[in-house]
Amino acid sequence: MKKICFVLLAAMIAAGCSKEKPAVSTAAPAAVNAVEKKKGVASTLSFGGYTWVINAPTGQTYPGPNYWNGSYAWVDANGWMHLKAAYNSATGHWECAEVYTTASLGYGTYQWQVEGTLGSFDKNIVLGMYNYSGNDQHDEMDIEIARWGNAAWDNLNYTIWPATGVTASPGVYTASFTTPNGTYTTHRFKRTSTSVKLQSLYGFQDGDANQFQTATFNSPGTSISTLSMPVHMNLWLYGGSAPSNGQNVEVIIHSFKFTAL
Repeated sequence: MKKICFVLLAAMIAAGCSKEKPAVSTAAPAAVNAVEKKKGVASTLSFGGYTWVINAPTGQTYPGPNYWNGSYAWVDANGWMHLKAAYNSATGHWECAEVYTTASLGYGTYQWQVEGTLGSFDKNIVLGMYNYSGNDQHDEMDIEIARWGNAAWDNLNYTIWPATGVTASPGVYTASFTTPNGTYTTHRFKRTSTSVKLQSLYGFQDGDANQFQTATFNSPGTSISTLSMPVHMNLWLYGGSAPSNGQNVEVIIHSFKFTAL
């Protein structure tokens, strides 16, 4: 069932990280800033016409917190980006992958074509595709596939965090849906100065055919970030918890495309 919430409790927001669904428990760890997260960069990749930094900080960092592995993000001979979350027997840790663009992008359409059985993801797996300034709880547009540790929850999440200068609560907008099973899906959002429209569709396409979910945020337009920001993709574990099924996960991003307004 579709569930839309325009106001999240301030206590829940304070308990969470901008890359995680706010937790009810007040014991949830506090967020760390973007500079701390980006320490320990491993290398860069070329994908979709952009240069992507592989984020591989030392130790556990947010989101999660998790351990990150620079070899868990790569581009294959087809030019497709792979992201993996897997157990590393050498370190004894479950480790995750994150990349972000060196370029900052603004108003326009952001689109990902994804191969992966998203509907059957374990409850602890999170796939994120988003635009983010590094200012926690602000300037961010998210598409996340996640059940946030609860197998009964919907797993397709659209979230818009407000512009800098706008109170994070109640300025945050979130909508959650059920993602049907299937291997090939397209996900996109269009950001303008007055609205953000998010869509998920069956198959790989640039049009609107076979759309299975959409949501639009347009009130108030002043809470939509005006900044140009890097694009992030990550595959990680909610709360740093291992998948309940004990299985490694890999997702293939066949393409990322940005079309400026």
